[in-house]
Order: sequence, then structure tokens, then C-alpha cells
Amino acid sequence: MTDDRNRLSDRVSRRKFIAATGAAGAAGLAGCSGQSSGGDGGSGSGDGSSGGSSGGETETEASSDGESMEGETESSSSSSDTSLLTAEGSSTVYPISNKGSSYWNSNAPPSDGEYWGSNSESTVPGWSEIETDMLIADYFASQFGFEPTEQRSSPPFPTTVGLSHSGTGCEAVVDGLVDIGNSSGPITAELDWSEEEANNTVVDNVVGRDGQPVVVSSDVQEAGVTQLSGEQVRQIFQGEVSNWSELEGVDYDQEIFVIGRAEGSGTDTSFRLNMLGDADAPMEVDTRQGQNQQVAQLVSQNEGAIAYMALAFTSESVIPIGINFEGTLYEPDPDAENTIFDASYPLNRDLHMYTLIEESNPGGGGRDRREAAFINMFLTEFGQTVFVEQNNYIPLPTSDLEEFKSQLESLMA
Repeated sequence: MTDDRNRLSDRVSRRKFIAATGAAGAAGLAGCSGQSSGGDGGSGSGDGSSGGSSGGETETEASSDGESMEGETESSSSSSDTSLLTAEGSSTVYPISNKGSSYWNSNAPPSDGEYWGSNSESTVPGWSEIETDMLIADYFASQFGFEPTEQRSSPPFPTTVGLSHSGTGCEAVVDGLVDIGNSSGPITAELDWSEEEANNTVVDNVVGRDGQPVVVSSDVQEAGVTQLSGEQVRQIFQGEVSNWSELEGVDYDQEIFVIGRAEGSGTDTSFRLNMLGDADAPMEVDTRQGQNQQVAQLVSQNEGAIAYMALAFTSESVIPIGINFEGTLYEPDPDAENTIFDASYPLNRDLHMYTLIEESNPGGGGRDRREAAFINMFLTEFGQTVFVEQNNYIPLPTSDLEEFKSQLESLMA
């Protein structure tokens, strides 16, 4: 128990240091963290993140004395800390998180109509439940005690999102290196934790769901492979068959090119867990790729290819197939009787934004006010439509949204 307290204290100390020093370099971090652990995806912060230095200058000017700065940081973290909010992790969650960050940093006015608000030409989804005269980040941040800036491209606090892997994101948030760890797999599987350890260390903020598809190259689909059984998928990914013609009902003499995601990615963890029965189940693949984008490119460029990935990266040349699990065919058509968009689809998975439980948070809880304000944006009809559904992911049901939003109420101003 003493060791646990020491570890928590060490994390808190590191987070205090990061809060005190990170804001001063907000513009630099916004440029760097998008490249963390590499991979495709370019700048991690999206549009407008360079506007983030506005909050940092205030922090830096507050004091040049170390002890005084620590005091300032402790005080601000319990009220309105405007330092840079950082996130990192899963390439699956990245499209959701990064698009949200871009919108936040733009702080568009309600007259915009395309990104926020309404005008004579267009209205954003979910606007009827919002109807405010405030800018987008001002609106969501003010609900948690932040002062509106009333300036476009200058939010109450800036945000940036880095691209790496689920396991990396989970480790980064636990180590106090980022505020939010994005993961497409449960942290228990990513870090080999018990449920108790997870519940005592982080808060799981679920922002959407992914009906993780199995995809094939266009030549395989044209050869008539539009569906497989769960058992056939298992045989392929565990090396029991090597040619498409070896599968019952498939008349296509072509070697199977099996593509996997990198070990440590949430997509790989979830696939093994849900398809193969164990997060550490053995697999035999021809190649592994670090990002969904790289998997999609390989599938489109190779004959006989099959892979597992996130829904957001499917296309006409990277085609999701139906999978028959014990007599129930789950199709990639959202209008089918049973679809890969259904919660009952065995490869359906939650998309997580983990935050760290810290003594410096209000009530010693699992979110500071910046984290709560940013996450709350995703838990609205506007957020679910624009950031989740428009990225080809599955919005959360109303009951889940209400439950998750209720967890943030104690932090509201």
C-alpha cells in the first residue's frame, strides 16, 4: 500500500512539473507531440493548435521561482488551469480526438454554421440542444469554470493530440506524460492489469465504439469472398490455411497475404481478445503495421490480402466483409438485420480516453476541469455526430451518454 502511495505521489509530482513547464512551450509541444512514436497522420494537433500558446504565457509570467510556481500550479489545477491539454495514443481513436482538438483550437463563432453554430446556409448537427451565442471552446469550457476568450483561434486552453499506439497512450497517461491516453483496447489488456488496478488508477472515458471489421483486397471480393465464418477467420490468422482455395466455398487460387497491426496496438489487442479468445493468443501474419493507415495502404496494393483494422479506414479498395458467428451473419451494411455496427457484433469495442486519478484533481478524482470540459464535448449529439459518426464510428446510445455525462456534473461550474 505504501508503494502504491509513493507511485501516485511520484506521478502527481511529475504532472505538477509538466503543468508548470509545459504551458510555456505550448506552441512547441503542439508541433512536436503529433510526431510522437511516428507513423502516418502528420501534425497531431490539427488546425489551430498553434493558438495554444496564449494560456502558456500567463503560466510562465506568474512566477520564475520554483516553489511559487508549484503553488500556482496546485491552485490552478483545482480551479481553472489553462495550460496545454495533451493527449496521445491509438491511431483508431486519433480521428475522433484530433478532429475534436482541431475544432476546439479553432474556437469558431456560432455564426460559422459549418463547424459551429448556425447561419442561413447551414447548421451543425445537434445545435437545437445547444443554441448559444458563445464560441465553441468557450461554450464547453465555461461549463467547467473557464473564462471565455471571445476570440477565434484562441480557446480558454489549447489542446494537442499525438499519434502512437494504444499501449503507448495508456503508459503515457499513467506515467503523467500526457493528460489523456487514447486507446482502442481496454487498459487491462494493454498493460496486463487487473480490473481493480485499473479502477484505482484511471478513469475510463468512453467516447464512441468501433465495429472492428475484417477487410480484404478488391481482388478477393471480386472473386466472390464477401463473407467468412469466424472459424475461417481464425484459421487464416493462426496460420492453418495459406491459400484462399483451401477455405470451404471459396474458388480462388491465390496465396493469402495476412496483414496484422503492431503488437501493443489496441486494434491488435482487441482482435486477439474478441476473435481468438485471448489478448495473448498466437498469430501468424506476413507483416505487421503500426497504424491503420498503413494497413489500409497495404490491403489496397496487394492481391489476396486480408487484415483487421478500424472502421474509419475502410474504402472501395479496402473492403469489409461479413462474418458469420455461430449462425448469425454480421454484415458491413448498417441497414442489414445484423450488422458490424451492432453492439452484439463480437468485434465491437469501446474507444477510450483514459485520464489519471490524482490527488491534485478536484476531490482527488480522475479528471481535472480541462479534461472534463474537453471530454464533455464528445458526449453531446453534436460531438457524437461530428467527431464519431462522421469518422465512420458508432455513436454511443443515449443511455450511455447520459450516464457518462452525469459523471462530469460534479466538476461543472
